[in-house]
Amino acid sequence: MVAQLEKTNTPEIIYPDSDGKPMADNTLQFRWITTIKTNLDWLFTDNPQVFVAGDLLWYPIEGNNQKRVAPDVMVVFGRKKGERGSYQQWKEDNIAPQVVFEILSPGNTSREMYNKLLFYQHYGVEEYYIYDPDSNNLTGFMRKDQILEMIEDIDGWESPRLGIRFQLAQPELIIFHPNGDRFSSYSEEKQRADKLEAKLRELGINLDEL
Repeated sequence: MVAQLEKTNTPEIIYPDSDGKPMADNTLQFRWITTIKTNLDWLFTDNPQVFVAGDLLWYPIEGNNQKRVAPDVMVVFGRKKGERGSYQQWKEDNIAPQVVFEILSPGNTSREMYNKLLFYQHYGVEEYYIYDPDSNNLTGFMRKDQILEMIEDIDGWESPRLGIRFQLAQPELIIFHPNGDRFSSYSEEKQRADKLEAKLRELGINLDEL
């Protein structure tokens, strides 16, 4: 009876869906986060076993709601697409995100980023990319054994997991899909769609009638 009462009185552990921090500190950081997330969604749209998320809290340990981090973008191979309030790893076949991206803002500190590196290293991330859009600086890490080692030559680097390629250019980084197309923002895609629609109408093709 005593054991049953102790079990009944054990408080339920809550895993909050938000850490109270904004997704981005400025429009430039937000543009890069959404561009990378959206293009990875497009890249894996036909693969139901690739989960892509932006600014989603990841809890690696059941029973510990303090050990958590919210990568700007994370990719998990082997997990179904779908809505989640947070990524609770023990409910996901204990699969850790294999690839994470962080987009820096002036508010990020060196200590904060070092702690994130240690977190990602400890909990199994295979590839970790950090982009600072203000200085146009890209840093990458690749897991070797138990260590995330810095990628020495990141210019032209192709992600083993994602198949995307990074090119250091001015004024900003260029990321290429495996088919060679550049990552594009929503606004760029909208402009392309509008131009295509206008061209089709010039040719007498009314999209409203299709």
